[in-house]
Amino acid sequence: MRLLPQRPRARLFATSLVMTAALAACGGGSDSPTPTTPVVEATPASLTLEKIGGYSTGQYEVSAAEIPAFDAASKRLFVVNAQAGAVDVLNLANPANPVKISTLDATAVLAGAEINSVAVFNGIVAVAIQAPVKTDPGRMALYRASDLVLLSSVTIGAVPDMITFTPDGNTVLVANEGEPSDDYQIDPEGSVSIIDVRNLAAPVVRTADFTAFNGQAATLRAAGVRIYGPGATVAQDLEPEYIAVSADGTTAWVTLQENNALAKINIATATVTDILPLGYKDYGVAGNELDVSDADGKNINIQAWPGVHGMYQPDSMVSYTVGGQTYLVTANEGDARAWGEDNTLYWGTKTPVVAGDPSKGFVEEFRVKHLINKSGWAGRAGDDLPPQLRDMAAGGLLNPATFGYCGAIAGDPLGCRADEQLGRLNISWTMGYQVDSVTGNPVMYTAAGVRDDVNGNRLMYDKLYSYGARSFSIWNANGSLVWDSGAAIEKFLASPDCKLGSTRNIPCATWFNSGHNEGNAKDSRSDAKGPEPEGLAVGKIGNKTFAFIGLERMGGVLVYDITNPAAPTRVDYLNTRDEWVTQPSAANLATVGDLGPEGLVFIPAAQSPNGKPLLVVGNEVSGTTAVLQLNLTY
Repeated sequence: MRLLPQRPRARLFATSLVMTAALAACGGGSDSPTPTTPVVEATPASLTLEKIGGYSTGQYEVSAAEIPAFDAASKRLFVVNAQAGAVDVLNLANPANPVKISTLDATAVLAGAEINSVAVFNGIVAVAIQAPVKTDPGRMALYRASDLVLLSSVTIGAVPDMITFTPDGNTVLVANEGEPSDDYQIDPEGSVSIIDVRNLAAPVVRTADFTAFNGQAATLRAAGVRIYGPGATVAQDLEPEYIAVSADGTTAWVTLQENNALAKINIATATVTDILPLGYKDYGVAGNELDVSDADGKNINIQAWPGVHGMYQPDSMVSYTVGGQTYLVTANEGDARAWGEDNTLYWGTKTPVVAGDPSKGFVEEFRVKHLINKSGWAGRAGDDLPPQLRDMAAGGLLNPATFGYCGAIAGDPLGCRADEQLGRLNISWTMGYQVDSVTGNPVMYTAAGVRDDVNGNRLMYDKLYSYGARSFSIWNANGSLVWDSGAAIEKFLASPDCKLGSTRNIPCATWFNSGHNEGNAKDSRSDAKGPEPEGLAVGKIGNKTFAFIGLERMGGVLVYDITNPAAPTRVDYLNTRDEWVTQPSAANLATVGDLGPEGLVFIPAAQSPNGKPLLVVGNEVSGTTAVLQLNLTY
């Protein structure tokens, strides 16, 4: 459905014969300069990934290596180090041995600030800087890659996340997420800064905002856009995460992760022209199966679950061109809103009994077994019961017409609550329950499962919605789904074809759906978002286009041939984690390997320091930057 603003308001990267630009997760990206004379490359039959080098900060689980960007002329790699609130500058002249040579410090631009994302184009480095009070306006700063001189900076929106250049390098775009304060007392508007950088000393900022949609909340919700922050306008509720730009530089697409939608932007006019809902993935149909439990004896149990749906909620996104048409590739990580998690005022207490205050936060995540307990929610009060949910009803039930297969009957979900069934799955309580078609209010049932709009105090859930889609997808320029990997990622991780470790000698199934900060943790992420595809890059070699997908929780990078958007094929998977039993820590990083891939950047052979295509991966948990070589076969 196309939604237009009420009044006018004012990234496939360009594909060449050499490359498609690469982007990084959590809002970062890198643009390497495109050669002025296209180089004709041979088209490989296939490729394999090989780790040839890396750099370690020695910092564990503090996001010390997140978003990488590469400058070909200086052979420098720029890596966001959130732990330091800065960008580490690495010399990549020898890809087998990256060496740290300097740092870009955000505090020189804004005291107490930190850098969230970095992008590079033709020797110019752009960084997105978050204010020390995150709800305050951020900054965008430009540096020269060769000598790291600060050229200029400008004010942009709150919580600037991902940053990127247009293919011609004339414009920088920043996704300003506009997240609320942790106590939800301040909620800035989400926006996209569109910055003319042709004059590097005096960039000019325009803003594409969402205020023109503030009167269309009901229409957006009906179309499938999640507008649900308490008391938020549409502009406050939409949270831009990641940007992709068309090859001609005229159009940008922005992931609205929590809202399960994309925004489409006219760059010339700095106007949001469309908000495109992405819909939901049906886990009840063949090809979309998943494992939903981390408490079934560490067994791999990938099966269909009718009534359970996934919100795509993509994090990273890139675009590429096939036959003159733009396609968008998304890594469908998923994300829940969780503000006030550590605020006792929000949750309340059991002893003494103090009711939680819904004005002090907003947490939408809840386990199935707690949501649909026939005894109601009173037992969770003062523990993990969101006060907004408490104020809606006294409990929730499952519709037996949908969930009878796992044991639900009127008034009692029975076996569906079991840990080895749906009980452990994390879902959003904000959707899936019956509502009145006229008023939009929840339809109430008695504890016995009988509809009673006067005396009932139970919600009836017809559907359950989990976070992310455990997949990557390809969409057309208008947000219609062209292809989704379905259950392929989890099924591959469970198969004998999948191997882990730097020498590829450990069966993936042995550590299926493990967590990136856990040891001996097979199946631990099945109740959440599974392997969690998050980081994404795309590269063109010869006539083929490849997608590189980082699995944040399971780790490693999947490679797919996406030359045909309607029929991608898996090519390779490399996960260099060698130690899976011991709990990771700063002391054993050298043994454990790379953990938590966050951002990826593709370096084509024509720009690579060693003349071979490379993939650089920032691993936020292990604080390591990995340099992977693409070994091509013909």
